[in-house]
This record gives sequence, structure tokens and C-alpha cells, in this order.
Amino acid sequence: MTLKLDRVNRGPHLSTLVASSITREIAQGRLKPGDQLPTEQALATTFGVSRNVIREAIARLRSEGRVWSQQGRGAFVAEEANDTVLTISHGEMSDTAAFRSLFELRGFLEVEAAGLAALRRSDNDLRAMSDALETMKGAPYGSVMWLKTDLEFHRTVAAATGNPYMVQFLVFVSERIRESILVSGNQQKSEVLAAVTLGEHQNILDAIIEGDEARAKAAMKLHLLNAAGRVGIENS
Repeated sequence: MTLKLDRVNRGPHLSTLVASSITREIAQGRLKPGDQLPTEQALATTFGVSRNVIREAIARLRSEGRVWSQQGRGAFVAEEANDTVLTISHGEMSDTAAFRSLFELRGFLEVEAAGLAALRRSDNDLRAMSDALETMKGAPYGSVMWLKTDLEFHRTVAAATGNPYMVQFLVFVSERIRESILVSGNQQKSEVLAAVTLGEHQNILDAIIEGDEARAKAAMKLHLLNAAGRVGIENS
């Protein structure tokens, strides 16, 4: 088989780029159902990345139903495309309208999640949210670590709903948004914005601690509205 794989540009989302490249090979028929992917070492050499990056990319492809793995043998292209698997490609997120639509979907989910979390949260949930927020305070605003800890805070809010599907969908959507922000570099770095953003998260947490559903939903809605503006999404 002759693949058209090129080294990927450096960045914090290398596994996404690798996964997208392999997905393109599958879509264009150069990797066919049942074909075995090159070894981790071969892929790492071809793309110019570490084997850990390749493992992350394969794990993503596996979760999307594009490949399957067998211990000791490697990864293989799935026999049939699974159209029921939710996927959002790296290329899609470079489109402003698509990014706005995904952010809108995130809003619907997260506002409801905040309200449910206020009603259902346990002491362990509250500790997890508080710990996530404290970790976020120690990360430089706009950095990879900041975005990672921001995602973790929202994941703990979703987990507090007690609905595992809520967690699954929110993490998926939020992760795609995080990747797009990292790619675009469209995240201002400002101590003032850091304080404002942390304050918004604190308001969400306070409302959930108090068990106030309406306030939690309002705080999350305001936070996401402001967050959209911070990443360049105009309100409509």
C-alpha cells in the first residue's frame, strides 16, 4: 500500500493531526477495510512525533470506530464505517460557522448540566469541582494547561449530574473546542481576563454548592456567553 503521510507541524494537538491524516487515507481508499496500519514506530518516524502521540491518535481513531486493535498484532482499519459514531474533524473546526455551531451546542448541554449538578451533586462532586478550580488558578491564562484545567472543571460539573452520557458528550464537544482554540491561538492572555474568567467559574461553583438550580444555570449561561466573546465568536 502507498500512503501519503507527511510530517505534521509542531503544536499541542499533534495526535489530532495524526488521526486526521490517517482518517484521510482511509476516506481516500489508500487504507482499506482490514488493512493493518504501520507500526507505532513506523508512524512515529513518518510523522516526526513520539510514539505516545501515535498511541493517542490510534486511541482516538478507535473511539471513532475507524480502526480496531488487537494486543500483540497492532491496529487495523475497521471493516465497515460506523456512521453512528460522532466525529468532528480538525478541518471542520477551522470553519468559523462550524465552530460557532459547536459552541452553541456546548451551551445547551452545559447550562442544563449546571442546573442538574446543583440538584444532584454529592460531597465528592463538590470536592472535585473545588480541586479543579484551584488547579486552574495556578495555570497561566490561555495556556495549554489552563485550557486543560478549564475542561476538567466543566467535566466535574457534568459528572455531578450523575448522567454518564452527559459527561461523554460534554467532554467530546469541549475537547474539540479546546483543540480549535489551541490551533487558532485565538485566546487572549491577560491577568484581567484570568480574574474575570475564574470569577465566572467560582460563581458557577457557588451556585452548585448552594443547590440553586436557577442560579447555576444562569451563571453557566453567562460564563459561556462571555467565553464565546473571548474566543472571537460574535453573539447572535
